[in-house]
Amino acid sequence: MTEATLAAPPTITPPIRSYAELSEVRAADPGAIARAFEARKSRELVRGDGRLMIIAADHPARGALSASGDPHAMNDRKELLDRLVMALNRPGVDGVLGTADIIEDLLLLGALEDKVVFGSMNRGGLAGADFELDDRMTAYTAAATAAAGLNGAKMLNRFDLTDPGTLSMMTASAAAIDELAAHGLVAMLEPFMSHRPGGPGAGVVNDLSPDAVIKSMHLAQGLGSTSAYTWLKLPVVEQMERVMDATTLPTLLLGGDPQTAPETTYARWAKALALPGVRGLVVGRALLYPRDGDVAGAVDTAVSLVR
Repeated sequence: MTEATLAAPPTITPPIRSYAELSEVRAADPGAIARAFEARKSRELVRGDGRLMIIAADHPARGALSASGDPHAMNDRKELLDRLVMALNRPGVDGVLGTADIIEDLLLLGALEDKVVFGSMNRGGLAGADFELDDRMTAYTAAATAAAGLNGAKMLNRFDLTDPGTLSMMTASAAAIDELAAHGLVAMLEPFMSHRPGGPGAGVVNDLSPDAVIKSMHLAQGLGSTSAYTWLKLPVVEQMERVMDATTLPTLLLGGDPQTAPETTYARWAKALALPGVRGLVVGRALLYPRDGDVAGAVDTAVSLVR
C-alpha cells in the first residue's frame, strides 16, 4: 500500500444504523457530515398546500431541558434522537429546527431526506443565567446555513427594555437577517416582550398578553435592512385575530411546553391555524415529550390540525 492509501480516512455512507456507529463516525470520519449534506435530498420551503409542520429541537443548547413537568426530560441525547426520528418519519411532518449538533446527528441517521431544515442561531441566552437576555449568536451562522443547504435559520428575539443585552440581540439579529437574505434564506424570528419580575438576576418571564405580543412583533419585523425573507414564529395567545392583524409576514405558531390539557392546547392551535397568514406549526417538547408518552399520536394530531 502507498502512504496515501494508508492515510486515507474511512468512507462512511449514511444512514447510520446505531448510536455506536454514529459515535465512531464522528471520531474517525468527521468529513462524513459535509459529504452527507452534499448528498442529501433537500426540499423547497413552500410546496403543495403551502402548510408546514416543523419539529423544534433547539432547546437543549440553551440549557432548557425540561418538558411535561420533568426538569431533566431532554438530558438523554439518544432518547431525544429516537423521538425526533420517530416524529420526522410520521406522514405530514415537513422538517426540523435545531442546532448543528442535533441536525448533524439526524443527517447521519438519514432522517433529513426531503425535509425542510432550519438552523438555530442565538443560543447564548442560557436559561436561568444572569446574562440570559444577552442572547448572542453562538450556533449557526448565515454562511454555515447556506453551506449546509438548509432552508433558513431561526432567532430568538426577547425584548427587555431594562436590560442592555436586548440591544446586543437586536444588532446581531439585524446583521444575521441581512446575511441570510443575501443567500436567499429565510430568517425565522421568535419575538417576546420579556422582563424579570424579581429584578436583576431573577428569572425571565415572557409577557403573553396580546398587546405585548403585538409590540414584540413590530420590534422584530423592523430588524434588518430587508424583510423579504423574514418569517415570524409566534406564541398562541388570546385575541390571535388582533395579533395576526399586526403583520403581513408569513407566520408559524410555536407550541412551547403547554401547561394545559392536550385537548385544550390542540383546540387553541386549531383556531389560530385558521387565521390568514398562519402557515403552520413549529412544535418541540409538546410533541416529543407528551404526557401520555405517545409521540406518534401527538405528532399525528398536530399534523391533522395543520393539514
